[in-house]
Order: sequence, then structure tokens, then C-alpha cells
Amino acid sequence: MTSLIKDPILWILLVVLIAAVIAVNRARRTNMALRKQNTDLRTVRDGLHMETQRLHGEYAALRADQERALAEVRGDAETETKDVLKAWMRSLQVLADQQQRSISDLARLKYGDDPLILADLMTIDHTNSQFGRRAQGIAALCGGWLGRRETAASVYDVARSATGRIKHFDRVKIHSRVNVHVAATAVEPVAVVLAELLDNATNYSAPGTPVEINIQAVPTGICLIVDDAGLGISQEEKDRAAALLSPAAPISITSLGNPPRVGFAVAGVLSDRYGFKVSVDSVSPYGGVRAVILLPESLLTNEAPEPAAETGLSVETDAPAAAARVARIPAPVPIIGTTAGGLPKRRRAVAVVPQPAVTEPAPEPVSEHNSEVTASRIGAFARGTLRGRDTTTTEGTQEQ
Repeated sequence: MTSLIKDPILWILLVVLIAAVIAVNRARRTNMALRKQNTDLRTVRDGLHMETQRLHGEYAALRADQERALAEVRGDAETETKDVLKAWMRSLQVLADQQQRSISDLARLKYGDDPLILADLMTIDHTNSQFGRRAQGIAALCGGWLGRRETAASVYDVARSATGRIKHFDRVKIHSRVNVHVAATAVEPVAVVLAELLDNATNYSAPGTPVEINIQAVPTGICLIVDDAGLGISQEEKDRAAALLSPAAPISITSLGNPPRVGFAVAGVLSDRYGFKVSVDSVSPYGGVRAVILLPESLLTNEAPEPAAETGLSVETDAPAAAARVARIPAPVPIIGTTAGGLPKRRRAVAVVPQPAVTEPAPEPVSEHNSEVTASRIGAFARGTLRGRDTTTTEGTQEQ
């Protein structure tokens, strides 16, 4: 026993055992403290997470309230802006109509037998027709109306009326294979939409290249097909055009860019309002864009209106000599060059009327200094582009 007590190894083992026991106890206490701390941290974390979720919920609610209030403000601003623009455009439409009537009176009553003055009047009237179309387009976007027409018009005359409302009208050729009329309520909307498509076609294709209108019968109605020789449009532009041509909601005028691109928007609003379809998702035979207006049978009629005196600029006057010249005026044909007065020149050709297989004929040479021929050219252009533009825009109900 004494030897065991005096053995140093035994003492070393005893010391190590005691140290181990102390270390284990200390580790256990540390582990318990860490577990408690970890539990506290988890509790704090869970509390912070719940608080974060609560803050996120409040933020989402505030954001929704803000967006709702902002949408209401924007909607009110859009409505007020459209109301103001509609009133302004209404005034401009009336002024354009009054100006067109004044030009018509000057042509009929004072200068109908003077080719040079009549040429200047035609130039002014053509500019006025473009001004009126822009006012009509903006009015349509703002919920306004286009005016009232009491009689139907042949689909061919509607196409010629639309052609007379664009700057580069001399590049447009019309081919017709039908002999039907557009109902009175749809004449102006179709003419305005076709003019917007022609304006796009001439502006986005090379100068000098033709733009064709082919009028064809289809099982569900009539198609007016516009083909240009431009570069076409990308898929993104096609998607944008499709959205504007088939609007799912009222179009915001502030979303049309600066300067605004209103052509497709106007076409979409009017086609939706009056019940016809417009598409620009095809390629023309010339590599450009093919735009198609489909008029359903409900907008067509075979009943031609009774013959009436032409409204708008006309070459008929009280002078017997002028009346005799006008009686020999052919229908409009492709334009080549300009007269001394600045009016686009036209050549004599066989009359073109809206009947099967009608196509604007090729020009024939004539003398540029023959005043009688000049008057005939002017008269042909006047009758051809303005026959379908006798819309009355007097105050009254907007229902056509």
C-alpha cells in the first residue's frame, strides 16, 4: 500500500482524471450556455422574420394603394386630356370642313374656268385634306367622331378618297374587281383607316416605288389590300401593330411615343368601333408590308346612291365653256410630273369606274401647254379624290 502511494504514475493518472472531469464539466456548461444562446438567437431570428414579413405586407399594401391612386390619377389625366383634345380636334375638323367648302365655292363660282388658279386651289385643298385627316385621327383616338354621311359610296370611290388624303398620292395605284358600295356609316372610318395605311406605306418605302390597292371579294366580305415595296417590319413591330390593331383596352395617347405614331392606333380604334378588321402581318409581293382591311358583309350594300352634285372641290362652274370641258374629263390616272401651277399632272386615259377588273390605265402623252387639257387633269383629280369625301361635320349627335 505504501508503495502504491509513493508511485508517481498513480499520482499523474489521478491528476489527469481530475483535470478531465473538470474539463468535461466545463464543456458541458459551455455547451448548455451555447444551446441556450442559440435558442435565444433563433427566437430573435423568428421574431425578426415575422417582423420582416409584416413590413413586407405593409409595404405591398402601401405600394398597391400607391399604384391604384397613381392609376386613378393617370386615368383622370388621360380622360381630361382626351376630352380637351377631342374638343380641339372637333373645332379643327369644323374649320377644315369650312375651308374645304370655301375652296369649293371659289372653284365653282369664280375660278372654275382658270386652269392655273384651279391648280393652286387643288394644291391648297390637298394640303387641307391631309390636315383634316390628322384631326380626324386624333379625334378618333380620343373617342370623338368623324362626321356624318347620309349616303353609301362605292368601295372604289372610298379608296380614291383615301388616296387623296395622303402626301404621296401620286404613287398609289388602285385595282378593283368588285362593284359594291360601303354603307354610309362606314365610309369615313374606312377611308381614314385606309389613308393611314397608305401614309405608312408611302412613308416607309423608297420614293418612286408604287403602292398598290387591290380590292377583292372574299367569302366573308370585301378586302382592300395595300402592298408596298419597303423593307418590311420586324417581328417586334408586328407584335406592336397587332396589339394596336386589336386593342384589348382603351389606347393611351401618352404611350404612342414622341412624336406619336398614331397610324395603327387610329386603325385599331376605328376598326373596333365600326366592326371591320385590319392586319399587317403579311409580306407584300414586292418584299414590303401587306396591309389588309376586311369589310364584312354587314358594312356593304349593293344599292348605289342616287346621283347627286359632287361636293368638295369640283370643276363644274356656271361658265358654259368650263362645263363643256368638264363633261369630257376622264377618270383619274397615275400622275406624272407637275403643271406650271405646281399641280401634279395627269394624262388622258380611258375612264376608270368601279366595276370588275378595273385598273387605273397607263398615261398617254399630251401637250403640257394646252389649257383645256390642264383643266381636264385638274377636274379628274378633283372628282377622283374627293367624290367619297362629302362628309358633313355639323354639330349634333355623334351616332352615325
